[in-house]
Amino acid sequence: MRRTGLAELPLHRGRAPRWLFKRMVRLGRCILEALIDEGGPRELITRLADPCWFQALSCVLGYDWHSSGTTTVTCAALKVALRPETHGIAAAGGKGRVSKKTPEEIEMIGKTFDWSDEKIRAMKYASKMSAKVDNTAIQSGYPLYHHAFVMDEAGGWTVIQQGMNADDGTARRYHWLSDHVTSFVVEPHNAIVGDIRKHRVLDMTSRESEGSRRAAVDLINDGPERLRRRVLSLRTRGQSTLSDWIDGPVEGSDKPVSVLIMPRSINWNALKTAYAFKPQNYEELLGIKGVGPATVRGLALISEIVYGETPSWNDPVRFSFCVGGKDGVPFPVDKSAYDEIIEVMGSAVKQAKVGNVERVKALKRLRGFFTQ
Repeated sequence: MRRTGLAELPLHRGRAPRWLFKRMVRLGRCILEALIDEGGPRELITRLADPCWFQALSCVLGYDWHSSGTTTVTCAALKVALRPETHGIAAAGGKGRVSKKTPEEIEMIGKTFDWSDEKIRAMKYASKMSAKVDNTAIQSGYPLYHHAFVMDEAGGWTVIQQGMNADDGTARRYHWLSDHVTSFVVEPHNAIVGDIRKHRVLDMTSRESEGSRRAAVDLINDGPERLRRRVLSLRTRGQSTLSDWIDGPVEGSDKPVSVLIMPRSINWNALKTAYAFKPQNYEELLGIKGVGPATVRGLALISEIVYGETPSWNDPVRFSFCVGGKDGVPFPVDKSAYDEIIEVMGSAVKQAKVGNVERVKALKRLRGFFTQ
């Protein structure tokens, strides 16, 4: 995956004005229909999984280029604009409490598409696991607050979800594409985009974490009581404890960072459930209800101490929110990426069934965003 740079995406409070949102829905529907007519629903699914294209779409619709709302408001507008019975594609989920309704919405969309119960369950599983991975298996300090699941009638899907870091006021966006997911727990993302690369991030989806994933499953299948004894033995008087493993201070900060910190509490009831379930692999373990960030982190640290299986501590963020600026901030212009996005988005806007004034304004916004 090509890394083009980093750009700031600050968290903005408040709501999008109603007049703007209605306009985004109208223009968005026209652009999406043009794209669907051109390449079909799967083409739109693929493009939404591209963070650069998604960012350009948001700007064409009139939203701030650098706001966290480019994710939440644009996805909300797409959800209203897409009609499953007309377009063969639909969106579920959203921000905050709305995201909790995703399974119910997938059920309704599945009935519209006349899917089998098995296919509906598969879609619900994809939605659940993508959220579980980004909220639990990757621990970068960005708990999710937005989850959008877009699916076409043929069964293709893309996930666009976002996490918030309340300490530094930034957001991080995760893009998934079904065509690229061979495993939910081994580097499944199409892109992870953000403005800050963290010093230490537990990434249990990295290929480097394969040994740690296997060890975690073995620990679970040994039984919760034996695992509890292992945890307590790591805190025995006279022995080094996990809290003694301290890394140096982060650049620009006076505070040291604890690299290995055993969670204060582990959900032992969830581990008992997991033991009874006897997971055969890490994906099954992660999917068990109650296995959250503290449990995943605890298992990773115990695996490292007991078995010497070190997980990846490298931040997986690897893509940019935009393609550069004329003054080199946040990084130099990527002209080839600009040209491609201008061509695709410009063509879609020109084909869109909207008034001439609205079309011209959208093209000006697109050209203005990509001014060199």
